[in-house]
Amino acid sequence: MRHRKDHRKLGRTYSHRRALLRNLVTALFQYERIETTVAKAKEARRVAERMITFGKRGDLAARRHVSRYVTRPAVVSKLFSTIAPWYTERAGGYTRIIRIGHRLGDAGETAYLELVKSAEQKEQERQARIAAAEAKEAALKGEKALAKKASKAEEAPAEEKEKPRRGKRDGGGSAPAPAKKRTRTGVKTG
Repeated sequence: MRHRKDHRKLGRTYSHRRALLRNLVTALFQYERIETTVAKAKEARRVAERMITFGKRGDLAARRHVSRYVTRPAVVSKLFSTIAPWYTERAGGYTRIIRIGHRLGDAGETAYLELVKSAEQKEQERQARIAAAEAKEAALKGEKALAKKASKAEEAPAEEKEKPRRGKRDGGGSAPAPAKKRTRTGVKTG
């Protein structure tokens, strides 16, 4: 029986467990999707949903409470300005756990912990990805055009490139010095 057993200990001390959960929750809000073990995801989900509820409140006390737990100030501002408004009409269930299989090293069961998004948010993200891909493609085309111009400019002084390199004895370059012979007594002759 598991009477009054409130949380998973995850094989760690209190301070280590708290630090682990703080880092997981901060990463979840920063990247909106993280990969971890199922047990860690279940524990991080509890804390993350509580922090989103504080973000929905939006007052100064809530902001101070969240900033004591979330480790990066930029992530705190993202939570209050971007993530919390997504869930104004939702009364809970802000995250989901998607099991993805077992790790190769220790066969630990892994999962994605991610923020739930509406259809409109997914469509906006898809449009942003398409725009970013088009911008990247345009930048690559611009770089190829510059490379063509540079190669044409390099072809003109081809006569200079065909000159042989001169060694040290000829008064230039870095030709290797002749190897010194070793004798049986260890004295070098040159």
